[in-house]
Amino acid sequence: MGSGCLKVTKYFLFLFNLLFLILGAVILGFGIWILADKTSFIAVLQTSSPSLKTGAYILIGVGAVTMLMGLLGCLGAVNEIRCLLGLYFTCLLVILITQVAAGLIIYFQKEKLKEELSVIVRGLIETYDPSNEEENNLQDAWDYVQRQIACCGWDGAKDWENNAVLINRSMTIYPCSCSNSSKDSMTDSGFCDQGIPSNSTAKSDDWPVHQQGCVDGVQKWLKNNLGIILGVCTGVAVIELLGMMLSIALCKNIHSEDYTKVPKS
Repeated sequence: MGSGCLKVTKYFLFLFNLLFLILGAVILGFGIWILADKTSFIAVLQTSSPSLKTGAYILIGVGAVTMLMGLLGCLGAVNEIRCLLGLYFTCLLVILITQVAAGLIIYFQKEKLKEELSVIVRGLIETYDPSNEEENNLQDAWDYVQRQIACCGWDGAKDWENNAVLINRSMTIYPCSCSNSSKDSMTDSGFCDQGIPSNSTAKSDDWPVHQQGCVDGVQKWLKNNLGIILGVCTGVAVIELLGMMLSIALCKNIHSEDYTKVPKS
């Protein structure tokens, strides 16, 4: 390989690893977002689902390692250090295999996640109580979901008929976040009064709320967000393959006398 081709390979590898470093930071950011988000449906999952927390920690770990590999690749390419390039190639191969295995696990566990999600939401609706300060973050997250998607309950508004507070009030009040009435638009959470005598009895069909459930909207939301994550991971995998190919090409064509080359101080 001529010196010109060697330089082109070296700087292409540097640019790929710079992009690799940035994408690793994005994956790291996704993992932190999953753990830190308290204002969307992800908060419902991350406070109730151990598997999602584990997945977030895995994303953080993969993102951090990906950034480190990107840094090693940049250093190895610019300074033409063969042993560093060999280590870089090996680490990339291990990361790529790990990502493929993790993707397969997530794919085959998606039905279990749907079932777990259904149980979590129904349990949350049954125990929803604005006076319970310990569960305020989780309840606020579900209120946010119902407002944003314009839905009520998991399968429908009837799910709220199992709520203990509403049962005690004979269904004369309803969840404000489900409301389809403009007068409740300023009320973000808790229960709203229908304005009928407390000794009366009502049903969810009588409430001024959206009757459709949130299941379809939530699944669409999850699909869209998971699609973004999977897209980023696919991009990282492509960069990994290109990085592996370029690192091998560069490593093979560095002259043997450069094997011990180290960065100049």
